[in-house]
Amino acid sequence: MPAQRKYPQELRERSVRLVVEAMSEDPALSMNAAVKRIGPKVGIVADTLRTWVRHSDVDTGKRPGTTTDSAKRIKELEAELRESKRANEILLAASSFFARELE
Repeated sequence: MPAQRKYPQELRERSVRLVVEAMSEDPALSMNAAVKRIGPKVGIVADTLRTWVRHSDVDTGKRPGTTTDSAKRIKELEAELRESKRANEILLAASSFFARELE
């Protein structure tokens, strides 16, 4: 079972939106400066907020990387592959067992 998230999704979205708005209002403002300005106002550590902004940039296509949806799908496929390999090992062991019984 996944761990409970510390911050609600609404707070994450609002905080990221505030950083993006601050950067668009002042083009000279870097992401780090915007995060340091907005983070204390919304009660979020700057490093956490910076990570959220980067993930948002990847999800919207502004930055290269694996999107949240793609990462989730990859994780599901990897779990499915592990289960398939496990099932194949069980079937292989069973077939060799029964092959010996027939001899």
